[in-house]
Amino acid sequence: MKFIKILLLFITLQVSAQQGGMWIPSLLEGMNEQEMANLGSKLTAKDIYDVNNSSLKDAIGHFNGGCTSEVISPKGLILTNHHCGYSQIQSHSSLENDYLKDGFWAMSLEEELPNPGLFIEFIVRIEDVTTQVLNGVTEDMTEKEKQSAISKNSNALEAEVQKEAWQDTKIKSFYKGNQYFLFVTERFNDIRLVGAPPSSIGKFGSDTDNWVFPRHTGDFSMFRIYADKNNRPAEYSKDNVPYKPKHFLPISLDGIEEGDFTMVFGFPGTTDEYLPAVAIEHITKAYNPSNIAIREAALKVIDAKMKESDEVRIKYASKQARIANAWKKWIGENLGIEKSNAIEERRAFEATFKKALKEKGLETKYGNILPEFDVLYENFADINIKRRSFIEVFLVTNELMNMTFRTYQFEQAIKNNPDIFDKAKASIEGTITGIHKNYDVNVDKGVFESVMPFYTNNVDVSIYNNTAFTSLDTALKLFEGTPEELIEKLNNDPAYAYAKPMIDEFYNTINPEFEAKNEPITALQTEYMTALMKALPNERYFPDANGTLRVTYGQVRGYSPRDAVYYSPVSYLDGVIEKYIPGDYEFDVPQKLIDLYEAKDYGPYADANGKVPVCFLGTNHTTGGNSGSPTIDAHGNLIGLNFDRVWEGTMSDMYYDPEICRNIMVDLRYVLFIVDKYAGAKHLIDEMELVHPKKAKSKQKNKKN
Repeated sequence: MKFIKILLLFITLQVSAQQGGMWIPSLLEGMNEQEMANLGSKLTAKDIYDVNNSSLKDAIGHFNGGCTSEVISPKGLILTNHHCGYSQIQSHSSLENDYLKDGFWAMSLEEELPNPGLFIEFIVRIEDVTTQVLNGVTEDMTEKEKQSAISKNSNALEAEVQKEAWQDTKIKSFYKGNQYFLFVTERFNDIRLVGAPPSSIGKFGSDTDNWVFPRHTGDFSMFRIYADKNNRPAEYSKDNVPYKPKHFLPISLDGIEEGDFTMVFGFPGTTDEYLPAVAIEHITKAYNPSNIAIREAALKVIDAKMKESDEVRIKYASKQARIANAWKKWIGENLGIEKSNAIEERRAFEATFKKALKEKGLETKYGNILPEFDVLYENFADINIKRRSFIEVFLVTNELMNMTFRTYQFEQAIKNNPDIFDKAKASIEGTITGIHKNYDVNVDKGVFESVMPFYTNNVDVSIYNNTAFTSLDTALKLFEGTPEELIEKLNNDPAYAYAKPMIDEFYNTINPEFEAKNEPITALQTEYMTALMKALPNERYFPDANGTLRVTYGQVRGYSPRDAVYYSPVSYLDGVIEKYIPGDYEFDVPQKLIDLYEAKDYGPYADANGKVPVCFLGTNHTTGGNSGSPTIDAHGNLIGLNFDRVWEGTMSDMYYDPEICRNIMVDLRYVLFIVDKYAGAKHLIDEMELVHPKKAKSKQKNKKN
């Protein structure tokens, strides 16, 4: 198989101040470096990524595999979003110490709270290993043969790579399997909670404001990395000391203004920027609506119960946030696709692609791709929705069905391999215990009654009256005894007996059919990517997000979401007070914050107009995983903390439109204001390096004049 050398394709591109794209930091020299300069950046490619010297990438950490974080002090102080640290904040909360409601601030190292299982991972270096990974892979291989050869080559390569004993490696696919990179990483496992504002600041606006602007959310939390005496990764120990980073980000107090350069540096999760029009149509007109309906039904129950009880609110806070986040995102994604006319725009691009195939004599080789996509998606649509509906009902929204699903996996595991009984038993007991930590049977029963009709007509609410799974004590007793006794007890439980046939169907029918129909789509998508870059080599191609470290650059910009409406790029503390509704779970405001506002006690964190900025907009191309990513100015200083996108711009996962795609960031001056003036944690401010790049630039100009 002939695989394209992607870097060569970039040489012919016209360089301008273009935006959009999630770029590999080790490949910024050339086009990307010039594009950033045209947008106002003063950074070089080596300032951002350098293997031999300290660079910005050394301050960027993958937070627990799902968010991004950054080092902001020489003592390993970490900044990320409040919603990224939410489950840790929740885990330390109780009715007596409600850190979700009241916030938490460690006033000394000794008060910082450990978080078992939480980790932060840094990138040591990135290497292009495409040639080695694709060695021996040919066009006449089946898809399974190709993947087998790629896996074998990757495993051999990872075993041979030079690294320190405490470092890890991973190889990831880019451009739909046309390019491969190896990442050498360092993972730190002793991460302690340092500070978090109350949810009335960190989650202000909650579901109503989620994904929209103007936003007034102080979505941040602080942690600290601890290392052993040699500054290396180590498991939690009282003897560990604060990590000394290779680089930490200075914080600019000069703030932002419209047109300023912004760079978001982080670990975006997944995007699908090169989907055919038929796929976008399936997702937005069938797949998303089905998921939205299920989650909306669950949220109605959960939200009502959380308002009735503080105990339920604490238990379900993290779960509700996860369910609501994607629910509202999918709604906005559909709106954005419609507003930008993305499906028709993609079809117009496909017409250009077909014309280019003909002109370059590639029609015979690649002309079948788009018609084949049409056929494949027609056959794939129903099973894709049915499979996802099962996941939404059994794994996302309902805990009783989740417990039965995990139990089914346990039963199958010990039947297939009796030798793992003790290990599997310990695992399932841990899973059940973990679910019950934040479980309320009345909430769950209401969710079951609301979501199950979306999957089956057989809705039997009576199982809640007789099952052992709704109580932790009785649930754990199901797993006592010999394997034979245990299996008999499980299969006699009403909830398990009810769910098992559906889980059987999922594993034996639904999922195999999904995989069989999805495999040719995945293979065709790889071929499509290859064909695009051959037929249209002068297009600007960037790799889809895949959880690896990326750079995206843009500028501070407002936007117009609809006719006669324009959003300025900055929101202020004034807006928090304007939205204030006493006692409301979304828009309540702490009295101390009100007092600071009324006294105009802002410290050095107000802007030139004497107002405290809260959030601002940029044109950076972000997605899930970029939560907690630093927003870096033209000089390499921290100015913002990425946490969201505008509602209509969430479709950027499939179609980036610079006119309406905007990311939302917390202004770092608001973060510092809350830490200093609200929390009184001045010792944390003292750790940081606060700078004035704009004032320094102004002084230099005056000297020249």
